[in-house]
Order: sequence, then structure tokens, then C-alpha cells
Amino acid sequence: MLQHTAAGFGWVAFAALNGKLAQAGDEYISPLTPKPPQFPAKAKRVIFLFMQGGPSHLDTFDWKPELMKSGGKSSASLDNDKGRGGTLLAPQFQFAPRGQSGLPISELFPELSRHADDLCLLNGMHTSNAAHPQATIALHTGSVNFVRPSMGSWVTYGLGSENENLPGFVTINPVGLGGAQNYGSSFLPASYQGTRIDLEAGGILDIRNRHLGKERQRSQIDLIQEMNRGLLEKHPGQLELDGVIQSFELAYRMQTSVPSVLNLDAEKASTLDQYGINNEDTREFGTQCLMARRLAESGVRFIQVSSRGWDQHKDLKSSLSKNCRGIDRPISALLQDLKDRDMLKETLVLWGGEFGRSPQDQANSGDGRRHNNQGYSMWMAGGGVKGGVRYGATDELGGTSVLGKLGTHDLHATMLHLLGFDHTKLTYRYAGRDFRLTDVYGDVAKDIIA
Repeated sequence: MLQHTAAGFGWVAFAALNGKLAQAGDEYISPLTPKPPQFPAKAKRVIFLFMQGGPSHLDTFDWKPELMKSGGKSSASLDNDKGRGGTLLAPQFQFAPRGQSGLPISELFPELSRHADDLCLLNGMHTSNAAHPQATIALHTGSVNFVRPSMGSWVTYGLGSENENLPGFVTINPVGLGGAQNYGSSFLPASYQGTRIDLEAGGILDIRNRHLGKERQRSQIDLIQEMNRGLLEKHPGQLELDGVIQSFELAYRMQTSVPSVLNLDAEKASTLDQYGINNEDTREFGTQCLMARRLAESGVRFIQVSSRGWDQHKDLKSSLSKNCRGIDRPISALLQDLKDRDMLKETLVLWGGEFGRSPQDQANSGDGRRHNNQGYSMWMAGGGVKGGVRYGATDELGGTSVLGKLGTHDLHATMLHLLGFDHTKLTYRYAGRDFRLTDVYGDVAKDIIA
């Protein structure tokens, strides 16, 4: 039986049971119908700002005075090197205390620093793999070895969508590494997979019917849906048919709803300027962030925006400066916009990459860092987390997480808790066992919850 394993929480069985669409009489009930969380939630939605490539925490959000003193020294001579070897590279940018909380944030983020008191720096992050594809898939799905549903799909499975005319999960300009696994639903019903928006390709591909008008298209879909439902009655348990029925209905409604949500012409000139859309450096990411706000405001549960090119093995100073310049103003605008609309308190904003960078430089170049999955930083804001705090820590050189350690499963467990779910009970039965986003692991970081 396909089920929400949440007995005692009073959930309504809107989702599929025994592989058959839930229905009231002959009335179709969408799998994306809003569902209550298991307990009162802090957050209603997630905006995930994904920095593909592994941002250097040592030059952005994890200030290490000892690394500054030790720059140029051989790390092999230090007691805490743990066999990594190489020449230590000092932080390449200045840090300063920001906001009333005094969070140490790099000079690379002058605009974001104004929101220091909203940020919860997660300085004790670690993950299991130091290769980009595997670490990226692990961050998005919780698994490296098997194809699993993405975290956005799990969130949408649990909560549904607040807008029947929009998907519950949208990914804007997704990265290539990991491909569709990063936003796929795997064995969850296809209704919960992410809808991909490619801005360079003009948005959502093939959303418009070029051959039929709206009325004739509706008649065509009604006929197809009648046949599909008849087929489903003869062959119960065919989840692919469930997904097709839902996707036809949603795609038809999206033809009108999506263009209006993604159209930024209705925004004030001051808002476009606030997000940096009129500036070449910030236009691309600013557009994604403003679209994310509009999608969140319209009821989408999980929105991901992506920035590529954070893999600085060389040209660290120039490349990282360019990366941060491209996102600093847009993210600051997003946080301020959400606050102005009284949405930040119910919107969990998550920032980070698949891993971080090493305290050692790359091949003694003096201007690059290696991959580092043993210790790095992410941050959260809004959605019920404490602001103006540093949670966890790496060692004195920034190489290994030593306090407040958060692995991928812990991050997912904490995110689901903020959304009102016990991660051990948000399950889906498949192939004879109950699966969950966190597998058999994960601890909630309760100290960061407001």
C-alpha cells in the first residue's frame, strides 16, 4: 500500500492509495491538493539557492584567524593537518563583524551583510563525497548509490501545493551535474517531480499548444482523460497513468498561470533595480530570485535557483569575486522583499553548495583551493530559524567539522522539521519497505530553531 506513514496525525488521503487515484465519487482529487503537516510548522515553503561547484567557506562565511596567520606554511608541519598536506592559503578577503549580532562575513557580501541578523550560519557542514556529481546528488536526494526522490519532491509529497494552477516544485536553470535526479521524483508519483524552467530557452518548454485553441484543447484533454481513467480502472497500480492524468490537467492550467507569474513586466522599476536586473553582473541571478519570490507568493512549495561556476581550483580571487558580485545584491533583495511582504518568517531560505574548499592551496598556485567535503558552510534564513547566529564550527584552519556537525541527512531532517514533519515518519512504501528522504539517519539541529 502506498501511504503516508503518519498514523495519528490526521492526514487526509489526498495522495495515491494502492496505486489508484484518490477520488470523491467521480470527482478527481489532485495529488497536489494542500495537505496539513504532521505538527505545527515554522515554514510553509523553501527557496533553495544552490551554488554549484563548492563555494569557499574560508573566503565567505567561516572566518579563521589561525589560517590567516598560517598562510604560506606547510600544513604537514601542523598537528591538526590529519595527513592532507600542502601549503596553507590564507583567506583572500577581509572579514568584519556584521549587524548587531556581529556575524563575521566576508567583504564579498556588502549587500547580504545588511541581513546578518537574519542569517544562521551553518559552519559545521560535512558530506560523504568530494566529487561534484556524487556530492550534488547527495545534497539533493540524500543518496549517492541509488536513484532517490529529490528533497523538493519529498516536500511537495508531504505538503502538496497551495495553488492548483502551478506545480508544487519548480527548479529554475538547474545545473547539469546530476541531471534530472536533482529534481526528479524517482519512485514517488510523477506529480511530485520538479518543473524545470530554462530562462535561456524561454521558460517551460512546450507549454503552449500551437495547433488548438483553448476550448478545442479542453475537449481533447477531456476525451483523453476519460480514456486514461478507464484504463487505470482496468489496470490499477499504474503510477505512470496517475502522473499522466495529473500532468495533463496541470499543464492545461499552467498555460495561463505560469506566464503571468514569470512575467516581470508588472514589477515596479524600483523592484527590478533592487534585484539588479538592470545590471549585467546581477541580471541572470536577480531574475531567478525575483521569479522565486513571485512563485513563493503564488503558492509554490519548493523553489530552487542555481548559480554555476564555484569550482575555484585557480583564479580564486577574481572568479570568487565575480561569483559573489553576481549573487550578493539579488539575495539581499530577495530577503528584504520577503520581509517587506511578511513572508520571510514562513519561507525557509537555504544557501550553499555541494561541499566547500580546503585550507591548502591548489598545487602551490597561491590562488586556488581543493575540494573539501569534511568541513564547510551553508546558511539558512527565515522559516523559523534563529538569526544572527553561528552554529557549528570547523577546526582552527577550517578543514574539518568539529562542532555542531551537520551532515546531509541532518540538514534534510532539520529542513523537514521546520516544515512540520518528523523526518522518520514522512515515508513512502515502495518495493516492500518504507523509504524516507533521510534513509535511516538524520538528527534535527534543534539549537537553531527559534
